[in-house]
Amino acid sequence: MTAEELTLNIEKALDEIRPFLQSDGGDISLLSVEDGKVVKVQLQGACVGCSVNQMTLKTGVEMTIKKYAPQIEQVINVEA
Repeated sequence: MTAEELTLNIEKALDEIRPFLQSDGGDISLLSVEDGKVVKVQLQGACVGCSVNQMTLKTGVEMTIKKYAPQIEQVINVEA
């Protein structure tokens, strides 16, 4: 899988998650993919400072991204 295909797959995963985040007043954007294994995202809106955002990141975002791109090992939220 090329870096471009990997990025597209990660964007597809985020598109699947986005409606759930937006329904709570939040959002997410892809910042970078490093070494084809680590994804950096930024939670936005109501997700910033939300007490469950780390759980959302691990169980929702990371799991969905791994479904589309199994080689991803870690998803990191970069604070604004």
